[in-house]
Amino acid sequence: MTIQHPADRGGDERGRFERLAEAASKFTSSPVFFGFCIALVAFAATAHAARLSAEWLLLASEAMTAVTLLLLALLKNAEMRAERAIQRKLDAIAAALIEAEEGERGKAQEDLKAAIRMEDEI
Repeated sequence: MTIQHPADRGGDERGRFERLAEAASKFTSSPVFFGFCIALVAFAATAHAARLSAEWLLLASEAMTAVTLLLLALLKNAEMRAERAIQRKLDAIAAALIEAEEGERGKAQEDLKAAIRMEDEI
């Protein structure tokens, strides 16, 4: 098994993980998820302030740790996809500039047009 960059997995089609990561990224940037995180932090703070039993403190701590790890994985995935999209756009711009300098109009111009629309894929 080889580990590939998220943008390279599955060719031009998005796999299940990419679609799930995108949906999760959209959800985690929503006000609903922010409210959930506020409630989770409030629960942890209340558990400490009320001197609840160790089981409740452990539950609050583990829940916050799990959310943190999931968000870290989503953040890294989104970062890598955005990085690759930017690099592909820069490569397309460079190729189109070389073509334009040589006085040709061809594949690089079409690749540049396709790369400009890549923000929909991130």
